[in-house]
Amino acid sequence: MSQRLPQTPSQTVGPYFAYGLTPRQYGYDHGSAYTPVLAEPHAEGEHIRIVGQVLDGEGQPISDAMIEIAQLDARGREVTSAEEARKQGFTGFGRCGTGTDPQWRFCFHTVKPGAGGAGDAPHVEVIVFMRGMLSHAFTRIYFEDEAEANAEDRVLASVPADRRSTLIARREHTPAGPVYRFDIRMQGPQETVFFDL
Repeated sequence: MSQRLPQTPSQTVGPYFAYGLTPRQYGYDHGSAYTPVLAEPHAEGEHIRIVGQVLDGEGQPISDAMIEIAQLDARGREVTSAEEARKQGFTGFGRCGTGTDPQWRFCFHTVKPGAGGAGDAPHVEVIVFMRGMLSHAFTRIYFEDEAEANAEDRVLASVPADRRSTLIARREHTPAGPVYRFDIRMQGPQETVFFDL
């Protein structure tokens, strides 16, 4: 008679991704399927950077998190093939670890997305991976200079009014172009809103 073994606990989602998912960023000699650069210089739209930190419950930056983002292009369309991505110079998907930046930030080079339709403000989908988590977390980035569209967004409207600010990126003007600052707070009174998907 065979013995039934009990179920084992899940393994945490990090910090093992540096080698496998962001190797080029961390200096390994094999290629990365995705990088923090979503938009090449010829991509249509307003070129922006999205910069931030992943912060723990005490407000300290986490050095071994990884962020993935997905978004529509500047016209609010989804990239549906590798050929289309090459032609447009825009992939629609990026990946960045926080461990190689001196301030433990993530930084994406992309274009500001367009709205996907009625009831949908321009936004970026975000997935957070980090040590100690048994499953990744999902959130969104909205843009502070899209107040009118944000007011009509169905998903943002489902968030309690006093928590919506945790999903809004602040625009900063720099000599290198516009930057949207978005910090992800994993715990605490200003914890970022995460979605159950």
